[in-house]
Amino acid sequence: MNSKLILKTIFLLSVIIKLEAQGIQTIRGRVVDQDAEGILIGATIRVLNSDLLLGTITDVNGEFRIDNVPLGRNTLVITYIGYEDKIIPNLLVTAAKEVILNIGLQESIENLEAVVVTAKQNPAEVLNEMALISARSFSVEETQRYSGALNDPARMVANFAGVASNAEGNNDIVVRGNSPRGILWRLEGMEIPNPNHFANEGATGGPINALNSNMLSDSDFMTGAFSPEYGNALSGVFDMKFKKGNNEQKEYTASASLLGLDFAAEGPFKKGRRGSYIANYRYSSLQLLSDIGIFDFGGVPKYQDLSYNISVPINKKHHISSFGLGGISSIAVDDEEDDGTPTFRGEQKAYLGISGISHTFFINDKSFMRNTITTSVDGTLENGNLPDGEGNFFETGNIDIDRATFRWSGMYNHKINAKHKIEAGIIVSHKRYKTAARELNFEMNVMETVLEDDGNANIIQGFTSWKYRMNESLTLISGLHYLHFTLNGSNAFEPRTGLRWDLNKRQALTFGVGVHSKVESISTYLAKQTREDGTTFIPNRSLKPTKATHYVIGYQHMLNPNTQLKVEAYYQHLFDVPIEDVPGSTFSLLNETEGFVNETLVKEGTGRNYGLEFTLERYFAKGFYYLTTLSLYQSQYTAQDGVERSTAFNGNYVANFLAGKEFRMGKPEKNKVVFFNTKMALIGGSRYTPIDLEASRELGSEVRQDNRPFSSRGDDIFTLNIAIGTRRNKNRTTREFKIDVSNVTNNQGIVNEYYLEATERIERSPQLTFFPNLIYSIKF
Repeated sequence: MNSKLILKTIFLLSVIIKLEAQGIQTIRGRVVDQDAEGILIGATIRVLNSDLLLGTITDVNGEFRIDNVPLGRNTLVITYIGYEDKIIPNLLVTAAKEVILNIGLQESIENLEAVVVTAKQNPAEVLNEMALISARSFSVEETQRYSGALNDPARMVANFAGVASNAEGNNDIVVRGNSPRGILWRLEGMEIPNPNHFANEGATGGPINALNSNMLSDSDFMTGAFSPEYGNALSGVFDMKFKKGNNEQKEYTASASLLGLDFAAEGPFKKGRRGSYIANYRYSSLQLLSDIGIFDFGGVPKYQDLSYNISVPINKKHHISSFGLGGISSIAVDDEEDDGTPTFRGEQKAYLGISGISHTFFINDKSFMRNTITTSVDGTLENGNLPDGEGNFFETGNIDIDRATFRWSGMYNHKINAKHKIEAGIIVSHKRYKTAARELNFEMNVMETVLEDDGNANIIQGFTSWKYRMNESLTLISGLHYLHFTLNGSNAFEPRTGLRWDLNKRQALTFGVGVHSKVESISTYLAKQTREDGTTFIPNRSLKPTKATHYVIGYQHMLNPNTQLKVEAYYQHLFDVPIEDVPGSTFSLLNETEGFVNETLVKEGTGRNYGLEFTLERYFAKGFYYLTTLSLYQSQYTAQDGVERSTAFNGNYVANFLAGKEFRMGKPEKNKVVFFNTKMALIGGSRYTPIDLEASRELGSEVRQDNRPFSSRGDDIFTLNIAIGTRRNKNRTTREFKIDVSNVTNNQGIVNEYYLEATERIERSPQLTFFPNLIYSIKF
């Protein structure tokens, strides 16, 4: 017996020494009930595929800690009596940072004596269990891994089925043929303004996202038939989460790329306490080079942003968190011809600020309440000038919009039992605004005021949701969302339901239907028109929110533990769409991406989108992954003339193929990995209204042939992205260097066309050119 014990001890010591030579790290976190968020004491967590039997159980606080976890990709299995097992596959463990997890388990509804629970493995499973269809979670690691994503969640989701990206370079996304204006951005459960730098009025995208991947936790993205809690959204929802800082030790991340310089810090406020902080600051690389005089040219994009998240657990019943995001950006443009002839001069400035505080009160192990308050400010200042041919410029327009919003959200969550859960909430948004805009009337050659107002308005929303698990195979989500807009007293009642039927352990059918609505940007309601006598009036103040009914049916099949096939078909009926109140007009707000209009609008327009989507995905396993998607769709609208036409976003198809591979280099103790990622995309050509060249020359400004809306089409867009890099773990640091090249072939497909007043010619806008981004990061 003694000799056997000695041999076992020697073996264990040899394994530990081997692991230490290869590098080790800690995985820790908390295990909770998925529905009630109550802690689970005694849950078992095991690390698979390790030389040592690594595992532990949760303590009286529901927390766990596993030391000596080997670096690289690891898989966890979490089990608890009476709950469905859960697998977290291919968790990336590095030398620099502990892995901290918050794991939710779902209670089994079968009799405990009879149930045999099988571990479920689906890395794309959404965090919000009330979202059964047209939803996908994504991780920070995916945002950083996918070639061409540029650490931007909006660019990353453009790889998913049903989503088309902006070929000219902005991160605007078209979801199932809808305008990007229909997107809802949420952060920590609260609606936020457009979180992009250089954001134009009314837009939901921009060139660079202020939400930095260093701050993000796993988040959800929805493309249709949203669950009842999501309101003021028409096409898609980003439900973003900040990660919590390490509450035991300080950790840092520094990175440099052609897009910006970043520094992030996280750690405990005081050792032994459970509170933590994390913060990230970024500064434009090009702005820095310009500031120190290395180069100076017109159009340097200048921006910086700061974000933070503070977590303070008071005790087992109370938890307080505070979060924030802020950014400023500006660019001055001086465009000219190759011979130096000036063509345009303009400037844009934008700012964004969000701060919030949230309090969660765990009433008991079945119920909790969460109250969140946020304040946000955002605005834009723009002006444009054209040359007069004599060396001077004349102003063609300017806009100055400032907004401030105070929001309160109160939500109650109660788990009745393993079969039933209810949620109910209220969201109150108080908006203050100050708006001004002037445009040059080229026919009269006078500047006209098209926007000027100072006031406030409220949006009041309420929702209730019921989750009913009929048995282990059938889950029903139903509920109602309500929206009230005080500016004009309009209301929207939005019933919704979703159903998931697990045919067996590998296959499932899903179905969803729901009504959704969205309030337009405040400038749309306040835009002014000028009468013939010179007086002004506001024609669109009484517009109701645009609405849509979504129908979705889906099929999912886990072909093997790492590969999933997913098919969804959908139909969307859009109604109460703002269209121009002129007989024979072809104008509809469904075709707008940004800005505002001062035409007289009525809510008599309609639209419809329908399509079929395919996804075949191998989740990262054994150093390899791939994702291929195909989206076939139609997007059509009907305006005042009664003719159904293609919208501006009817590209008809999007195809994506992504793949990546990691290779270990050298001896295991070197902990060096070389990785390769690529993306190929083919996007149907965008549609636009052709320009009337003669009319444009006569007026001195661009004139489109409005009787032929979106009858012209750009080229189909092909893009090839490639990223190659290395990652090295050594002495509690992780270093990564990556070259990420977008549009490797420099394909220059035509996206749109515009009239250049200075030369009186039609110019064409190509897709984003060849763009290499070098990224170096160090974590310690």
